[in-house]
Amino acid sequence: MRLVMNEPAERMDRPYARRWWALLVLCLSLLIIVMANTALTVAAPDMTRDLGLSSADLQWVIDGYTVPYAALMLLLGAIGDKYSRRGALALGLVVFGGGAVLGYFADSAAAVIAARAVMGVGAALIMPATLSLLAATFPRAERAKAITLWTATAGLAIAAGPLVAGALLQDHGWSSTFLINVPVAAVALVGTFVLVPPSRAARHGRIDYVGGLLSVVWIGSLVYMIIEGPHFGWDAKAVTAAAVAGVSLVAFVLWELRHPRPVLDVRRFTQRRFAGSNLAVALFFLAVFGAFYYLTQHLQFVLGYDALATGLRMLPLAGAVFAGSALTGYLTPRVGMKWTVTAGMVGGTAALALLTRVDGSSGYGDLVAPLVILGLAIGLALSPCTDAIMGAFPESELGVGGAVNDTSLELGGSLGIAILGSLLSTSYAQHLSDATAGSGLPAGALPTAQDSVGAGYAVAQGIGEKAQKVAAQAAHATDPQQAAQLKVQAGGLAEGAQRMKEAVGSAFSDAVAHTSLVGAVILGVGTLAVALLLPRGAARDEQPAEEAKEPAGGGVKSAGGGVKSAGGGVKSAARV
Repeated sequence: MRLVMNEPAERMDRPYARRWWALLVLCLSLLIIVMANTALTVAAPDMTRDLGLSSADLQWVIDGYTVPYAALMLLLGAIGDKYSRRGALALGLVVFGGGAVLGYFADSAAAVIAARAVMGVGAALIMPATLSLLAATFPRAERAKAITLWTATAGLAIAAGPLVAGALLQDHGWSSTFLINVPVAAVALVGTFVLVPPSRAARHGRIDYVGGLLSVVWIGSLVYMIIEGPHFGWDAKAVTAAAVAGVSLVAFVLWELRHPRPVLDVRRFTQRRFAGSNLAVALFFLAVFGAFYYLTQHLQFVLGYDALATGLRMLPLAGAVFAGSALTGYLTPRVGMKWTVTAGMVGGTAALALLTRVDGSSGYGDLVAPLVILGLAIGLALSPCTDAIMGAFPESELGVGGAVNDTSLELGGSLGIAILGSLLSTSYAQHLSDATAGSGLPAGALPTAQDSVGAGYAVAQGIGEKAQKVAAQAAHATDPQQAAQLKVQAGGLAEGAQRMKEAVGSAFSDAVAHTSLVGAVILGVGTLAVALLLPRGAARDEQPAEEAKEPAGGGVKSAGGGVKSAGGGVKSAARV
């Protein structure tokens, strides 16, 4: 057995024997880049305390990963198609691992943000490469099953991130959540060369770098605007980003329509299956990332679970994703993707609707059903969408296809955190103001508590600590009258601290319910739009142009995904 797999997927005349082992490597690579975001949600409180992060610092620690990740995927996917998909995966793992090392040694907000940005660049190389290598390695008959496992891995990573981070934080600092990525990336890198066959487009002209750079500008500006505007206000920076995003998007579309070999043929969005699948992915991750953002906070702050316990309580979501993936693998070939995707989106809407029942008295048991239904919905809907998106691209553009799918995912997730997160913050502040009206809080306490649920509990704790100090003074007072006054004051402060704590929990719970209602409405309306867009039956009329042009007797070679003509194969000799 050769130590390094050197035979390109396009040159194989039969299915690659170790393709399922290759899929394991691709899924492992996907796992760490999704977990890099979800693990941070439980490490953020420790990081904030240790580095003294402001709310703006923390927001950019989270989103410093997202901006380069979303902006670069399309261009890097096209480069991987032309030169080497496996090379792009390997380079991405190296860059991602290097960024994780930088994050481990970071001792300031700027250093952590820079490390996260480096990891985002690595993720932008990895994500489209995993899908394009999957499509190139598996025959068409098995591709849907492989994509189902790929999407199930993404669902698992959403729940596994907090669990792994929580376990690490039991005995280690927040920096360990960066370092854990290094050995996993190293194993994936070795597996990439040993198990994953090299692949590149058999036919690929010059890369449309102008279109690629325009995509970087408009997607990057759009994501920046989505982050900056709702969280920090619509100042000059957010408005400028919106203007740049709009102008560069128009320029991108016009350029791509006129270019003979565009980096992305935007005419594909006129295909109902392709457009509906991208819309479904974006809407689903808007709901999932938004819900995940506030549910982890509710578990940690309101219900009082530590990081590990929070991770454990997200496991029903992961298990349900796998169950939903198995169900869609059975149902989609029989009833068609229109019905499974629509059913999944209806399930996601129902899960958010159930969360509208959350209030100050709700416990973890009230969250189990929504988590399970949401997981089933993810598994049911997402893999058919990803399969449809990848199926719209010819062999020479598999990396671009993966990038389009993943960009829809990232844009949806960014919108979810921005829109639902901003709504959550506004609703929490309003409910807290109503709950504490006339309570006689110390000056400045309410604005501080309204900043976040964590800040609210910190204010309550501060009032409680002050009550303890006054009680201690009363115990040591020599004047009985003064001691009595101090005891009354201490009792009032202790009662105020308890009322503040209850008010914060109730206000945040009410904000979760209100935000979930808005999320359910958005996803519900989106479900109707997707149901109208997706056609019935198989995509016979929407095959990739490159495949449609194959001469009689030829077609797409199912064994490795390469394009094979009547007289022989168009073979790529590229080796990485």
